[in-house]
Amino acid sequence: MESFFWQVNDDYIKSLNMLSKKLRFAQVDPLLNASKALKDIKQELERLRKKALSKVSAYVIGIFSSMRKPGTNIQILQQNLLQKYRHLVLFLKEHGIEKYNDVCAAYVDKMNKVLSEDFRVYLEALESLKLDIGVSTDVIGYDANVVDLIPRGREQLRNHRFMFSLGERSNILKEIDQPGLVPCISEANSLKYPYEVIFRSLQKLLMDTASSEYIFIKAFFRDESMFYRVFEGPVAVIDENMKLTLANSHDAICLMLMICITKKHQLVMSNRRLPCLDTYLDKALIYLWPRFKTVFDMYIQSLYQCDAKMLWVDGTHPHHIVRCYMEFTASLIQLNAECGDGQLDMSLKRLRLAVDDLLVRFAEKFATQKLKHLFLLNNCDMAISILKEAGEEAKELRRYFEEKLESNLVSFVDELLMEYFGDLIKFVKNHISEDLISYTECPNIADVEPVVKNFAVKWRTALELMHNEVVTCCSNFVSGMAILKAAMAQLLNDYNRLSECVKMIPGGSSLNRNLVSITSISYEIRKYSRTL
Repeated sequence: MESFFWQVNDDYIKSLNMLSKKLRFAQVDPLLNASKALKDIKQELERLRKKALSKVSAYVIGIFSSMRKPGTNIQILQQNLLQKYRHLVLFLKEHGIEKYNDVCAAYVDKMNKVLSEDFRVYLEALESLKLDIGVSTDVIGYDANVVDLIPRGREQLRNHRFMFSLGERSNILKEIDQPGLVPCISEANSLKYPYEVIFRSLQKLLMDTASSEYIFIKAFFRDESMFYRVFEGPVAVIDENMKLTLANSHDAICLMLMICITKKHQLVMSNRRLPCLDTYLDKALIYLWPRFKTVFDMYIQSLYQCDAKMLWVDGTHPHHIVRCYMEFTASLIQLNAECGDGQLDMSLKRLRLAVDDLLVRFAEKFATQKLKHLFLLNNCDMAISILKEAGEEAKELRRYFEEKLESNLVSFVDELLMEYFGDLIKFVKNHISEDLISYTECPNIADVEPVVKNFAVKWRTALELMHNEVVTCCSNFVSGMAILKAAMAQLLNDYNRLSECVKMIPGGSSLNRNLVSITSISYEIRKYSRTL
């Protein structure tokens, strides 16, 4: 029987099982312990037990040592070789706890080192694929003492749009279960990736490796606690890398994507019914949220601290910085809908207030109220267009900008009409009520005559100039149409009130030949509406 112990094969395992049964029987049967027969073989059983423990532990530890050879596929080794010998480890656990502990310690030591090195090498390879997006000086206006993007103009800012716009970066959340990056292939194709792509690949490798290792340890050693000792090293390597990366990250979109990726990976592990990475994934979120909030505060402060005078552009079209921050807002709203838990809600309100503040400071640089309202109107219109792309989740914020747009549209129309038809607007406002019955000041023929004659001379020219200005200054066709419709409807209403007033005052009939028919004005208005 002893010869079988020199070769670990199926026959050896059968003999080991026979020995295990005999040892177990001798241990549990009190009558056998007192028998003379047991005394005759007890010494031999003990010798075989020690021999088996020594042989099995040496054999299993030898297999563990082979795992450190370069190019070894550990999972295949575990599944195709080690799993066949799980009964050997159970023998150690039952009949030689010290040897079992030695084997466990050897496995933990070997696997800890192997996996730590594997993850370290993979991380180093991934680092060379990183596309740098965002450093502290890229956050617009964050520090007035540093040379940032703003003085370098719009073109430089356009190269950093990744910092503010989600765009195709959101695809990473649809690819959550796809295989990770293969660094040598990416390098051969000169590919670079935003950090969230690298982060997902790293966590994908960690999840798959941890899942396989947890299942193996649970089946082979029947001691789940060993998993956490094995992964102390790999997790420490990843933690160290994450802390260093986060300390140098100023890309809020990336950080929020990393939070979403981690939450989705928590769901993946939950669906696998494996708790082995619960602590790691929870800790990852504990790292990510504070860093995101720190960087987000930088974005907020950049809006409050930036020099509006230096950034102001003498034009009423949407400002490029406001556009960036609206795209940033829309991106966060989309990600908040994807995996938010309420932590972003207050931050988004703070961001809206900061954007409002910047808009007001820009608007104050315009010389006239008309230009101020037009600038705000165009920026609100741009904000609404961007927020529409964010879907239903942005409807509350979109409604806010719609109300703001409507308010500035009304004010702009008032200023526009005052510029081109000032005498008509002032007369109607000062003398005629909306109901055409009461008068704030009772008019007479001398008051109304110059207003009627002046309008008759210049109304077509003024209407054309007003139309051309709206077409030129509005950044959006729909907004331009809305402004023209509102302005022309108000003009028609005010001129109708003037006409009715002329009919009511003594001597008003003498001005009939100077009155323009409402039909003529309506025809001209429709013509311009069609050409907008």
